[in-house]
Amino acid sequence: MTVSSAALATSTQLIVKERSTPANIAVWILIWAELTEFALFFVIYLVVRSHNPELFSAGPARLNTLAGVLNTLALLTSSYCVARAMAAIRSGHRKLCMKWLAWTLAMGLSYCAIKAWEYQWNGAADINSRTDLFFTLYYYLTFNHLLHVLVGMCTIGWAMLRLHWGAFDQQHHEGLEGAACYWHMIDLAWIIIFPLLYVLR
Repeated sequence: MTVSSAALATSTQLIVKERSTPANIAVWILIWAELTEFALFFVIYLVVRSHNPELFSAGPARLNTLAGVLNTLALLTSSYCVARAMAAIRSGHRKLCMKWLAWTLAMGLSYCAIKAWEYQWNGAADINSRTDLFFTLYYYLTFNHLLHVLVGMCTIGWAMLRLHWGAFDQQHHEGLEGAACYWHMIDLAWIIIFPLLYVLR
């Protein structure tokens, strides 16, 4: 093989590597399964809404919009943090990566605390899952999403432990990429849930 041919082969390998999908196929199957579940209930929400327009128009006005906005800010910030963590590990900065992952967990905890406050506020306003169809779907979507946040936090926590044990470095961080992709999926689901429940009237 000539020098130019070897250089061309190396460049091609680098391009293929750069264009490869992050994480592994198992993670993406999980993410698509989770997104399919959310999509199914978004469709159910819209169908039920089309048959009960007045009920679903009045529902958002009774919700704690501030809690919804704060939750949105917390998750958007968390996605920024996990993106910075990935940038740090790709640059070989393991300690900086750990710092950004810690901030991701902190934002996740903030989301959980705000959601707990919101549910308490709902209880004081005599709002529960049996109030009407709107709130039945509201509680299903938000509680289901909360469970996904908790799973995502456990995943990020496990990734932090593996990072601490030296499992991830600049060249090998597929597991961390999987955790990051799952976290972004959780954020994406909330970006759709927030306008559906708190804004659309």
